[in-house]
Amino acid sequence: MKNPGILKMIRAPFLSSIIAPIFAGTLLAVSINGYLNITGFLLVTIMGIGLHVATNVYNDIYDTIQGTDRVNVHRNESSGGSGVLLDNPGLMGKMFFLARTGLVISFISTLLLTLLLEQRLWPYLWALFLLSAFFSKFYTAPPVKLAYRGLGEIFVWLAFGPMAILIATVGQGITFHPQVIMLMPITGLSTSSILLAGQMIDVDADREGGKHGVASRLGTEFTSRFYLFVQAAIIGNIVLISFLYPGISQLFLLVLLPYIFIFPRAAQVITRHHGDPDRLKKGAKLTVMIHLIFSFLLVVTLFAYIAVN
Repeated sequence: MKNPGILKMIRAPFLSSIIAPIFAGTLLAVSINGYLNITGFLLVTIMGIGLHVATNVYNDIYDTIQGTDRVNVHRNESSGGSGVLLDNPGLMGKMFFLARTGLVISFISTLLLTLLLEQRLWPYLWALFLLSAFFSKFYTAPPVKLAYRGLGEIFVWLAFGPMAILIATVGQGITFHPQVIMLMPITGLSTSSILLAGQMIDVDADREGGKHGVASRLGTEFTSRFYLFVQAAIIGNIVLISFLYPGISQLFLLVLLPYIFIFPRAAQVITRHHGDPDRLKKGAKLTVMIHLIFSFLLVVTLFAYIAVN
């Protein structure tokens, strides 16, 4: 059997979940500061990608070892992991090497960033790195297994929302500015929407493997409603920012375009067919599309705001 490429092994298409908040947080910091620390931006980006690669690869490793991936008959491009180790068990060593390399690269980037930043920012930088490194392995790895203990959704939101935005702004010398706080929840919620859609597809495998996400604990009907709540929270957060910071309102509302043109179809599929994994795959695919377009527009509108001001 042909070995998969490294892009599949690290689940490269989903790296947008960390790239978007880092870019958005950096651009927001630039709009506040009036300048870009290019070195800080590059180091934070490398650090974030390294951590996300480690997270994706460790997740595949330990879901395979613990049996969740083995019993998943509904794996698809939007949920269920890469399946790399099921088809190529001999790659286990290489997968561990990739995960550890991601952590080492992010550690080196953090060290270099420490030399660049003011000392007052060091506690924020190292707390965020250490917490992110902990999440990256122990999201699924024993003995902690956050996702298996019903804590996965909380930490996905935290890692790809508040923590990712904050590390980006720390790289530009800013911490808890009011505008930063307002932006923090959005990207994590967007990533969480993908997780929830995937959980409804993978619910049987998760239950058999002991992975206690929202869907496996509370059922797919509840999860479909929670999915709608999360998406509504994203829309509400964008609208709230546009009203509180009217200087960017006209541009920022463009971020909601995928919610006008794609979300109604996704919501229809997910609410009507929450218990049908095969039909849900279309809803999961639409959710990923919403996430990708939303993430792109978030970065573009913030860039445009800086350009016109």
